[in-house]
Amino acid sequence: MMLLPTHHFRDIERKPEYLQPEKCVPPPHPGPVGTMWFIRDGCGIACAIVTWFLVLYAEFVVLFVMLIPSRDYVYSIINGIVFNLLAFLALASHCRAMLTDPGAVPKGNATKEFIESLQLKPGQVVYKCPKCCSIKPDRAHHCSVCKRCIRKMDHHCPWVNNCVGENNQKYFVLFTMYIALISLHALIMVGFHFLHCFEEDWTKCSSFSPPTTVILLILLCFEGLLFLIFTSVMFGTQVHSICTDETGIEQLKKEERRWAKKTKWMNMKAVFGHPFSLGWASPFATPDQGKADPYQYVV
Repeated sequence: MMLLPTHHFRDIERKPEYLQPEKCVPPPHPGPVGTMWFIRDGCGIACAIVTWFLVLYAEFVVLFVMLIPSRDYVYSIINGIVFNLLAFLALASHCRAMLTDPGAVPKGNATKEFIESLQLKPGQVVYKCPKCCSIKPDRAHHCSVCKRCIRKMDHHCPWVNNCVGENNQKYFVLFTMYIALISLHALIMVGFHFLHCFEEDWTKCSSFSPPTTVILLILLCFEGLLFLIFTSVMFGTQVHSICTDETGIEQLKKEERRWAKKTKWMNMKAVFGHPFSLGWASPFATPDQGKADPYQYVV
């Protein structure tokens, strides 16, 4: 079998003895069922804290600067419910994306026993990661931050302090969608509030002083516009990646397509779960990923 140029970054061998399994430390015993996944990365933790702070800042400005002082109670109640619901779903999606195992390959499974259990046939190839000493499934890549090989890894996102992979891509997509929606909603409310304040007395349109009100609204406007653009682009690229069934890394490295081509609808259902339901928009609904294929390590 000829070694293609796109495979040069992988450690490829045909026979189990050439993989040097004796140099691999046996995989650790699995933790208790339900053990939380969390990446201890200083930059990622800081970015996650900043994300929550910015959402809570938007909550503060929307509630205490624009809605609560408003005399239109129907307007305040409706917009307050919508904004808080979207913000709650955004933060819930962020937590699920951050605390869900993205599809990590068992560390140190490149042992002689595991390789022999694959029952390799002549001409079949397995991929070994020299960094985490794991036998890679097809389409898995090593993350230097998580220090693990991740199945269908799209990229490592510091804002969720985790990789975006096979098991948590749905939550990341929902996170970008809900952040984009609350950003758009906040910008619309800021526009209406400015118009209201220009027509009325500035001292009556907010419980804060006019200079403080203007500063808070401008900061929220800047934040909303920035995050609307950023998360809309991320949402669009993620949906395109799902529909084409090609991760960001695979697009970047222009890897040869070795997996079966499916319809866009089938690719969407593979990420969000099937059948189509309101659960697609819920960060609390876990999509059915199906059982792992024992032959996914073999090419």
